[in-house]
Amino acid sequence: MKLKKSFITYSYESDYVIVDCSNKFSGVVHGNMSAAYIIDCLKEETTIEEIVNKMLQEYDVSEEVARKGIEKIVSKLRSIDAIDD
Repeated sequence: MKLKKSFITYSYESDYVIVDCSNKFSGVVHGNMSAAYIIDCLKEETTIEEIVNKMLQEYDVSEEVARKGIEKIVSKLRSIDAIDD
């Protein structure tokens, strides 16, 4: 899976924003820095398992908590058609 190219990201201090340039989704998605890390991983072809492993190396978090957060972000991105599977 991968973030669609029509979605651009912008980071400012502790806020992270995603915007769709294709006009299919009219809105802005805000996220924190953990969400930003997950979305940055999605800029390359990846899997949930690969993101979980990267998060476990980057953050002091349990696998269960990491997986739950990743699945929530991926689900939200799928709901706005931001993910290519």
